[in-house]
Amino acid sequence: MLDAIRWDTDLIRRYDLAGPRYTSYPTAVQFDSQVGTFDLFHALRDSRKALRPLSLYVHVPFCANICYYCACNKVITKDRGRALPYLQRLEQEIQLIACHLDPTQKVEQLHFGGGTPTFLSHDELRQLMAQLRKHFNLLDDDSGDYGIEIDPREADWSTMGLLRELGFNRVSIGVQDLDPAVQRAVNRLQSLEETRGVIDAARTLQFRSINIDLIYGLPKQTPENFARTVDEVISLQPDRLSVFNYAHLPERFMPQRRINGNDLPAPAQKLEMLQRTIEQLTAAGYRYIGMDHFALPDDDLAIAQEESTLQRNFQGYTTHGHCDLIGLGVSAISQIGDLYCQNSSDLNQYQNALASAQLATSRGLICTADDRLRRAVIQQLICHFSLEFLEIERVFNIDFRGYFAELWPQLLDMAEDGLIELDNERITVQPAGRLLVRSVCMVFDAYLEHTNRQRFSRVI
Repeated sequence: MLDAIRWDTDLIRRYDLAGPRYTSYPTAVQFDSQVGTFDLFHALRDSRKALRPLSLYVHVPFCANICYYCACNKVITKDRGRALPYLQRLEQEIQLIACHLDPTQKVEQLHFGGGTPTFLSHDELRQLMAQLRKHFNLLDDDSGDYGIEIDPREADWSTMGLLRELGFNRVSIGVQDLDPAVQRAVNRLQSLEETRGVIDAARTLQFRSINIDLIYGLPKQTPENFARTVDEVISLQPDRLSVFNYAHLPERFMPQRRINGNDLPAPAQKLEMLQRTIEQLTAAGYRYIGMDHFALPDDDLAIAQEESTLQRNFQGYTTHGHCDLIGLGVSAISQIGDLYCQNSSDLNQYQNALASAQLATSRGLICTADDRLRRAVIQQLICHFSLEFLEIERVFNIDFRGYFAELWPQLLDMAEDGLIELDNERITVQPAGRLLVRSVCMVFDAYLEHTNRQRFSRVI
């Protein structure tokens, strides 16, 4: 079992930098418009030839209410009719993509994100899943990891029953904070009873896994009231928790301009919130997976980390990194072999492209040999907190020390500071450095020096 993480305030102050979350390498910041539909078709052909398994991500952008902290691609509307033309174009995209794949390629993982997927009516959800099953090889024995993001204000027992009937067996529930003052400050009023009701339904209906999302650093939060939220959430016994650091970037995300900056907790308070949360979750038996994620020891993520099979992609930590990821819907990102590509983030552009029987691919990137190497290095560090040089040398036919010679002084400094242990055979991220693993990964990022760091959140 991995050692527990160790809190080191001095180390955190020195290495708490702004940088990518490395759901991919290279990151989406490097995508450009030179990559388009032709590249996507070429990648799909390679996937079909290799008969690689698939992971599908479906983006449903609609929300009935705006949460001021949100940085997702969403459309705020009370008009449920807005979903119909979107679903018509989404079904066209499903058909256009699927005809370039082999019908025997199994969909091991499916995830509905947003927005609020349950903004859709029951009939619309049925129709969308029917289209996916018609055009893709979805598993029907409940062995796949089929998840959906849930807003408890938009779901009841009948909704949960429908989702289970349609094949979903994992739910991710947005909570963020349970304190009424915090909820009012971010325009997300959601009672503990609503959240508990959805979780009770999920357990009764035998959903395999329940994840809860929390955010620290929101307006009106204090270490004391956030600790109460964490205690309440622990009592709900989710299998996984995501505890995200709120990044206040009102110049980039318009809804955040409605947050009063004077209500935000001070940096020292945010650190105290995180430290107390780690202590609370550890005492409750949760294991730190990395990058804001915690899981019970018998959860798939914790087991995969133990067995060194954990991976990371645009859906976060995953046990399905070997699958080709197909993104469907506005702003959705695909990762197929060495291709990353993203649909237009503008709803009208997305719908207009498909109305013309064209895919909405707007930008992307094809990985170079150097990208593949650095991606492997970053994956190992961020998923397993260790890196064996010999394995990288064997796969990529390089001399590790020679290839990364110019980085060695930075790594030696990190070793001296106690962030990592470094020798001629491996890098091991120390317990005091695990919260800061993004900072270790940044050393290997060839693009970061020429990237505006203000585009990224801080590590903690």
